[in-house]
Amino acid sequence: MKWPAKRSFSGPARWDPFEEIKRTQERLNQLFEDFMPMEEWGGGKVFTPAVDIKDEEDKLVVTTDLPGINKEDVEISLKEDMLEISAKSGKEKETEEEGYIRRERAYTRFYRAVRLPTSVKEEGGTAKIENGVLTITLPKMKLEEPVKKIQIE
Repeated sequence: MKWPAKRSFSGPARWDPFEEIKRTQERLNQLFEDFMPMEEWGGGKVFTPAVDIKDEEDKLVVTTDLPGINKEDVEISLKEDMLEISAKSGKEKETEEEGYIRRERAYTRFYRAVRLPTSVKEEGGTAKIENGVLTITLPKMKLEEPVKKIQIE
């Protein structure tokens, strides 16, 4: 059996729509990862949301996006000048077909720790979550420096 001779085609490459879709999906995945990085862990994905800190006269206002999270699933802790925000969300789906039960679980976790630019008081701090945006308001500590006098010799 004789194989046909190989022909070389020097024209433009043929456009493959599926390859274009694959490249577009990869670019979108990279864009989302840059916006909200995540890590895999045993029970799902861990998102590291962006945090905005606004320094107002007598308080700091911290905001972050926590889409799909209820206030009961959010934990906020303050240790010295470190603010930690963690949240978790879980969904469970169960279907039964022909004697088989199928359960699917998906868990998402958010975690972010940020160092605050100034000392704050825990007392008087407030937090609220509205439309997937967490806003934390923390009153600043007033540091009163004692007046130092210099003696003349």
